[in-house]
Amino acid sequence: MTKAILPPTDSGPARGGRGFATFDDPGSSLLVDEAGEPDFVALQASADFRELRRRITIFVVPATCGFLLWYLGYVALSAYAPDFMGTPVWGVINLGLLFGLLQFVTTIALTLAYARYARRKLDPQVRAVRSLTAEDQA
Repeated sequence: MTKAILPPTDSGPARGGRGFATFDDPGSSLLVDEAGEPDFVALQASADFRELRRRITIFVVPATCGFLLWYLGYVALSAYAPDFMGTPVWGVINLGLLFGLLQFVTTIALTLAYARYARRKLDPQVRAVRSLTAEDQA
């Protein structure tokens, strides 16, 4: 028995709408296997997972490339432009020392930026992917 009562329609029962009291098994939209474990292949193919990967890539690739260029530029300047890096800025503090300290500042800034980005953009998408497997949202 698929429909207990046909829905009221203007065009009659030929319209093909579902009744409001159905006994059809809607099936599970969860991406889990027979044992109840996540089906990782299906998860990886899901639109939510692809969106999560895209959001991660949007931040991580430019941040990593930018930081590596900054760091390698610092190393290259230290090795090949010692006179420039030795330029005094204030007292015994020179450009090399300032650029070296700015490496720490850059690392902290990137960490804070990633934490904010993850909280605003990644965490909601992670929850969407986890909901596909009915994992606890703890």
